Amino acid sequence: MKPFRFKHFEIQQSKDVFRVGTDGVLLGILADAENASEVLEIGTGTGLISLMLAQRNPDAHFFGIDINEEAVLLTKANFENSPFHSRLKNIHQDLKTFETKTKFDLIVSNPPYFEESSSDKDKLARQTVELNFKQLIKASASLMSEQGVLSVIIPAEAGSGFIETALKYRLFLKRKINIKGIDGSKTKRLVLEFSFTEAVIKESDFVIEKSPRQYSDPYLELTKEFHIFKNQH
Repeated sequence: MKPFRFKHFEIQQSKDVFRVGTDGVLLGILADAENASEVLEIGTGTGLISLMLAQRNPDAHFFGIDINEEAVLLTKANFENSPFHSRLKNIHQDLKTFETKTKFDLIVSNPPYFEESSSDKDKLARQTVELNFKQLIKASASLMSEQGVLSVIIPAEAGSGFIETALKYRLFLKRKINIKGIDGSKTKRLVLEFSFTEAVIKESDFVIEKSPRQYSDPYLELTKEFHIFKNQH
């Protein structure tokens, strides 16, 4: 399978690991990584999100975990081949049994969100077989620093349930970005960010395409240091 090339790094891909996709790129450009020193990515896949955040924040250190051994090997290779390799580490680990003394300033995840089904395609990455939203939230609440942030991207229809569950673990919604595929369409994804501090929620819309196959100006602006665009301006 061909690697996915960005301006400053490339992602080796595999048919056995969830490929580079729009959701991962969106979390990589939108997650609040500015003030983070220690970052945890839950479910690294190819390592895409951590690599994007490492490029955005040159001072942060990143730790990734994934239950899929193939994904761990792929992430390790992608981390080692990047300019940020000294700040990136990942291990083969189930979140449900993960223990560390480190408290993370930012936890990011593009978690599985489909209910378990008979399909075997990207089963661990896409279906809630090994990790559901409650398990993700509970673990994140115990791993976050007092000023930490949990940042996720999930389907729009799952938003209210995720927010309600987070509240049970004293995680308050602080930021909500409504992702629309094309200008004028319904919200299809949400980037949600939580912290232990209750505050006024910052809500905004983000449109990927202004017209079919034409990226919006905000998308082009936020991804200009990552994507190698052709004939987009």
